[in-house]
Amino acid sequence: MQRSFLLGLMLTGALVTSPALAEGWSRSWMAAPLVSKAPPEKRPDLQDRTVRQVVRISSGGQRVRLRLSNEMSVQPLLLGAVHVALADENGAIVAGSDHVVTFNGAQGATVPARAPLLSDPIAMPVKPLTRLTISLHLPQGAPEATVHSYSAATGWTAPGDQTGATSLTDATVIGPRIILSGVEVENRRVGTTIVTLGDSITDGVRATPDSNRRWPDLLAERLQKAGRTSVGVANAGISANRLLSEGDGHNALARFDADVLAVPGVTHVVVLEGVNDIGSAFAQQRPIPTRDDLIGAYRQMIARAHDRGVKVILATILPYKGADYWSEQGEAVRVAVNDWIRQNGEADGFVDLAKAIADPADPARMARPYDVGDALHPNDEGFRIMADAVDLKLLR
Repeated sequence: MQRSFLLGLMLTGALVTSPALAEGWSRSWMAAPLVSKAPPEKRPDLQDRTVRQVVRISSGGQRVRLRLSNEMSVQPLLLGAVHVALADENGAIVAGSDHVVTFNGAQGATVPARAPLLSDPIAMPVKPLTRLTISLHLPQGAPEATVHSYSAATGWTAPGDQTGATSLTDATVIGPRIILSGVEVENRRVGTTIVTLGDSITDGVRATPDSNRRWPDLLAERLQKAGRTSVGVANAGISANRLLSEGDGHNALARFDADVLAVPGVTHVVVLEGVNDIGSAFAQQRPIPTRDDLIGAYRQMIARAHDRGVKVILATILPYKGADYWSEQGEAVRVAVNDWIRQNGEADGFVDLAKAIADPADPARMARPYDVGDALHPNDEGFRIMADAVDLKLLR
């Protein structure tokens, strides 16, 4: 009897003290995993090469960990040495900041086919909006490397294992993100993450390279300036993505669990999707999705997110008159869907990005000062207007 009492007391004590020791991870940076669509002859040579990439995280922490992805490959991936360091404004490694990254206590690892891999925690305090340089050595290459096609950032490959080098020798510039899909931060008090789910407009296509001017980047800056220092923004945009049909990457409903609900620390998702469903259907002479088709997709997201305690903020579909795939039929659907987004009581709020960026004289068209030139994608100033249109009270 006494032994049972003492055992129960010990278990109770363990339960009481364990939250203080619990890891509080949240995602601070993200690139949604994709299959490379480039033909083999146009993919970067990764055989016995170092891949170096620079990212700017959103929220900070006392420790960091990396999420590497082999999720789009049917072959195991051999990782050699992996390093992470602080980067300056030009992407160069800050002297004395380099850290060796381990996996299950060892350097290097084999990532199974179709799987991600989390690194061990790295004792590397980082402030919000810090730039990191992440270097991966691939001893056997990666012919089916999981990528993120668009990066708006310069990356490099170099021969051999140069993961610990301050500067690379004989480096070659690359465009896509390769294998790296997330950076997560840990604090004693759990941080939170806002996921932005969208297409090329969220992915930041046409933003000035290496400037971190995508609208989710600018939203992260606004949160920091507002004192929301423990709140991160994870960009789950994919260029050419769609809500219901297959563009680039799985459709938004197919990837919703992996790219939104499984993100550590996620509390909110801001959804800006639908223009590619409408426009591509017209361009390909397929039936254009109806208002109810697209609303049904939003409702699926709302239901699935609410089951997990995640709030859904819907963004109105941006105007795109003048783009190659614009049509009067498609415009009628966009207007009807946006009317529903503004009036529905099912989501947890909305952001009227369409109104923020529209030409007042012709609301079907993006205002010229915000148009990069194709009537579809905003420029840097347009991205700023979009980020400024988000009411931060929605993200509490």
